Amino acid sequence: MVDFWLGTFPVAGHSAELATLAEHDGWDGLAFTDSQNLAGDAFAALAIAAHCSQRLTLATGATNPATRHPAVLAAAIATIQVESQGRAWLGIARGDSAMAYIGRKPLPLDQFGVAIEQIQTYLRGESVDCDGFASRIEWLGGERLPRVPMSVAATGPKVIRLAARVADAITFSVGADPARLKASIDLARQTRSETGLAPLRLGAYLNCVAHPDIRVAREQVKGRLGTYARFSTMDRQVLNSLSAEDRLVGEELVSTYDMRSHSASGARHEAALADEFVDRFGIVGPSARVAERLAELVALGLDHVVVVGHSRNTPRDVFAEASRRFCDEVIPAVRRA
Repeated sequence: MVDFWLGTFPVAGHSAELATLAEHDGWDGLAFTDSQNLAGDAFAALAIAAHCSQRLTLATGATNPATRHPAVLAAAIATIQVESQGRAWLGIARGDSAMAYIGRKPLPLDQFGVAIEQIQTYLRGESVDCDGFASRIEWLGGERLPRVPMSVAATGPKVIRLAARVADAITFSVGADPARLKASIDLARQTRSETGLAPLRLGAYLNCVAHPDIRVAREQVKGRLGTYARFSTMDRQVLNSLSAEDRLVGEELVSTYDMRSHSASGARHEAALADEFVDRFGIVGPSARVAERLAELVALGLDHVVVVGHSRNTPRDVFAEASRRFCDEVIPAVRRA
């Protein structure tokens, strides 16, 4: 059965409220974005959520190994594993807004690969060679909990191949086009089969908003959808994998994207997001329509979906209403399908 996780920013002072809402409404997990200049600390929020929930998977969605050293990151997520009695999940990526807001670019692929291998080594309780020094998280050996699973957020083929060789899972960020998602899944499975490792867990970040009025749903999703659509423009090979029509949207996003309004409603780059593109890249509209499209994607082999719907500046009452609607109307329909 597929798990649905609520993906959002950790709002300082409201971590307990978000965790309580997510568990009460019926989400299977809660994934906090790690972007230190735009929101509260993701790991602090997850620690609070661990004590305000009983069953939620508690995930970073996603963190990165550049603003946090691999040893720091491994110790932080292992702490969440202990505090939650085994419900932690490490979602990791090369870094986007977390890096941009300190004047840096996403971590180069080779450095990212080294970092995630180091994190996996730390989480196994083994030593990492840090320039000749054997570095190990000494306190991990005394804990009798499963190792925290690592999922790499991936858009392009290079990251997908890397993740399939190193991680436990991949959470794709390629939009809601079934053909594009299937191609990514096939690549991941093919690469994984060459390693002899256990099969990957597969998931997706999807920009979804259910609302009876599709026009309202489109407006509510644009803040986050613009961010996730931009991930497909950050590499020329990935951009070229889009249809000609969507490539034009991507190129306009490249030229107009306003990082100061990252994941926020009302950004100037929303002008590039025509209704037709929003309807293809995201999943919006009445609950039945959203459930039908989600069911098609889940059938490709997804075991988890991170719903990244509303902007980081969405009013709390609107956010809460959307959460309830999704859990009451969309998730049950997908599972029935």
